[in-house]
Amino acid sequence: MRILFVFLLFPLLSFTQQSLDKAEAYLLQKKYAKAEQVLAVYVSENPKNEKAIELFGDAFGYQKKWDDAITQYKKLVDVKPLEANYHYKYGGALGMKALQVNKIMALTLIGDIKEAFLTAAKLDVKHIETRWALVELYMQLPGIIGGSQSKSMQYANELEALSKVDGYLAKGYIYEYDAQPERAEKYYKQAITEGGSLTCYEKLSSFYESNKEPEKAIHTIVESEEKHKRNALHYQIGKVAAEYNVQLQKGEQCLQKYIKNYSAEDGVPVAWANYRLAQIYKHSQNKEKALKYIDLAILELPKIKVFKEFKEGL
Repeated sequence: MRILFVFLLFPLLSFTQQSLDKAEAYLLQKKYAKAEQVLAVYVSENPKNEKAIELFGDAFGYQKKWDDAITQYKKLVDVKPLEANYHYKYGGALGMKALQVNKIMALTLIGDIKEAFLTAAKLDVKHIETRWALVELYMQLPGIIGGSQSKSMQYANELEALSKVDGYLAKGYIYEYDAQPERAEKYYKQAITEGGSLTCYEKLSSFYESNKEPEKAIHTIVESEEKHKRNALHYQIGKVAAEYNVQLQKGEQCLQKYIKNYSAEDGVPVAWANYRLAQIYKHSQNKEKALKYIDLAILELPKIKVFKEFKEGL
């Protein structure tokens, strides 16, 4: 009888697993609304399935439905209070909500956000994401409500003990936020030397852009492209050249390469590359080509306001 019961139950178990697999596939495909629909049914029928609840929270989070995400992650925190990642996700959703509400309401959330992240850090001494969250939280909070550069640096040091690259990037972030550019540059460069990932190069190039050093930004992105061979970096070089009116020939060449080799994985639509080319030709006093490329940009994405404004200003 037991064997017969398991046999009869197997199709149901298989079906429920298929539902979760489908939801995960939708999330990977960035079809978040579809994932939400599948998970809404599944969780209503399986209210104690932790994986389903977590995926449900993730689906809401990707759609910036923070109250709904908070509800799901809170269920997990209540059921498994010793699971660090649940506290981390709960704190993250609370933090994102705090960024969207008024300042008075945001202040009421700070205590819960800190408690969630600190609990996650205590439960898992190797949880990198939580320590990154604490680095940013303590830097961004005003001192009057608990902000502290020293506490932020404490978690940056913990990150460095777990991962030198993360530690260097965290310290670069702290010093950049604290308006100490020389120290920030030092640590971002150390991160590149230690790890050399796309993220490391991106942090340094973005730092140079924010400090109005486009030549250094382009040099850094070129180094990244030579190492990682990503077409998307051609667009980034062209973007900096166009925005700051520097190295226009290199910017033009890189944007043409980007358009020629474009694929959906590159992220930025070709229309934006055409817009950057139009900017470059305007800098070069070539109105005819500037008009040609801005028209191509508008043809592809006619609702983008900045494209129309640019054309009107030619």
